[in-house]
Amino acid sequence: MDRSLPEILNMTLSGLNLITQAISIYDEDLKLVIVNTPFKRMFDLPENLTTAGAAFEDTIRYLAVRGDYGPIDDLETFIAERSEQARTFEPHYLERTRANGTTITIEGSPLRQGGWVAVYSDITSAKQQEALLRDRSANLSEELLARSEELSKTNRNLTATITALEEAKRDLTASQDQLNLTNAMTPAHIARVDKNGVYSYSNRKLASVLPGRPNKIVGMTFAEALGEDVHATIAPAFARTLNGEAPVLEFEHKETGRFIRLAFTPDRSADGPIEGAYLLSMDVTEEVNARQALTHTRRRELAAQLTSGLAHDFSNLLTIILGQNERLLQLDTLPPEAADIAATIKAAAKRGGTLLDGLSQLDTRRPLQIRPAHIASFVDGFRALSQAAIPEDIALTIQNDITDPYLMLDEGFAQDTLLNLTLNAVDAINGAGEIDIHLRKAGAASFEITVQDDGPGFSDEALKTALAPFYTTKTDGLGRGLGLSSAFDFAKSSNGNIRLANAPAGGARVTIRLPYLTAEPPAPGLVLLIEDSEDVRQTIRGYLQRMGHAVIEADNMAEALTLIKLPDITYIVTDLMLGNDGTGFDLLQKLRANGNDLPALVITGLDATNCLRQTVERSYPVLQKPFDYNALAAHLQGTSHGG
Repeated sequence: MDRSLPEILNMTLSGLNLITQAISIYDEDLKLVIVNTPFKRMFDLPENLTTAGAAFEDTIRYLAVRGDYGPIDDLETFIAERSEQARTFEPHYLERTRANGTTITIEGSPLRQGGWVAVYSDITSAKQQEALLRDRSANLSEELLARSEELSKTNRNLTATITALEEAKRDLTASQDQLNLTNAMTPAHIARVDKNGVYSYSNRKLASVLPGRPNKIVGMTFAEALGEDVHATIAPAFARTLNGEAPVLEFEHKETGRFIRLAFTPDRSADGPIEGAYLLSMDVTEEVNARQALTHTRRRELAAQLTSGLAHDFSNLLTIILGQNERLLQLDTLPPEAADIAATIKAAAKRGGTLLDGLSQLDTRRPLQIRPAHIASFVDGFRALSQAAIPEDIALTIQNDITDPYLMLDEGFAQDTLLNLTLNAVDAINGAGEIDIHLRKAGAASFEITVQDDGPGFSDEALKTALAPFYTTKTDGLGRGLGLSSAFDFAKSSNGNIRLANAPAGGARVTIRLPYLTAEPPAPGLVLLIEDSEDVRQTIRGYLQRMGHAVIEADNMAEALTLIKLPDITYIVTDLMLGNDGTGFDLLQKLRANGNDLPALVITGLDATNCLRQTVERSYPVLQKPFDYNALAAHLQGTSHGG
């Protein structure tokens, strides 16, 4: 059974009282913690000096004044020396003959928690037997007797030393166990390797940093434990460590897409040679992604700030140019050559307007709308869209190796991103060529979309800066430098990443790695549909029934609040504007306040800039009117997955 702390303390004290030796425990401030009954009998101390909290120096003072230590020249100095000796908390053993003629041994040992414990043993009878032996052994030499006494004392001292060492061993073992537990609970891999890169210690957390690698790696080399690619990456840093440096590096693990921070510390004692290295490795993927996203966002914001004023003034100039150009085109006496020039001016001004529109969208945040996407349909739709934009002399190949039918994905954003990358590849090829798009699973939790062309590839400068807003390699003045930047936004918004590289056989390669989140179509259920327009309600009802759902309907908030009490309702679809008695948002907030948190989808004709719609989007998925069956099915499917 469980016992209370007072019960445990009482049982402990009862056990100490049964020990024949006297015991006292003082804390790190030399305040008494506990003594047993033999201690009280041995020193015959008053109650106030055997009570918890009594000062050590007060006990010494009492015994010294009583004459327990024999004659003392300077009492205060004697007390101070004894107290200072006690504060060193060093193991000690001594024998002392008291004023009453008894001889005691004092064995002191420090405690790991602070303070010390002293064990007092009465060896008077042993001393008397030694004296008796001396008196009755006239035939024994004085040297032999002295040697016997010395051995007896040494034996007692050795016994005390062994006890202290055993306690120190127990403390060391407890400390090591605590250190191992701390290392095991640390969200990082802590290890040591020798000069040859062979692991001699590991807290068995390698797999938490590098999934797929073993946890039991003691005795393995870097290459065996980490893999050849990672070994090649960290080998220069390890060489620097053996030269006395303490390098820290960050690298991307290609197999998992994780970013790892690895810190080396040389292992050497004092001024001796370096015997190896300590390693601390952590998964810093979220930190790196956040840092990259912040840098990218700041670049966009800075670019927007720099261009917004110019865009405003330039739009005014374009308005004037277009107006004056129209006046020229209306002149009956305008020569044909001048008419051609005016038409060119008009086309150039309109192109300038298109560029300004792109600038106006630069600092806007495209909201991510992750829904279950049917991957085969997504690929087929993109193939039809992209082939219309690709010249006939460029071959487009799309390979889909994703086996799950549905993945959670912002299908529209993904399609725009792929189209941008494909058009970039077309521009880079500049003639006949090939573009390959490959969708494949990458590890257990990710999938990759790779776009590769057979053009000239990225320059060294492009590999470093191509993801920055406004970076473009086009020399015809038509590039806005936002294609790869928007691809970066898509990857980061989706909790993924993007990598630029050149293919071994030539050409550029862009790889987007995204979380692999499977999705299944929602099971048919009972939908509460709230819509104040009968015609719209009828259309939506038909869509829902086509999906296999049963439908109950309301055209106002009051009726909806009554119907929601019916059992087995699985989804709510509500219009945002419900007439005079409130909004669909008000309805959902009331339901949530009452503990009803069913999956809900809000439909509305309000545009994305409307303040009410933006408020709703922070809490619920929103579907823009007008919409068709497929759009409603996708959004309702996303709603059932917590979208």
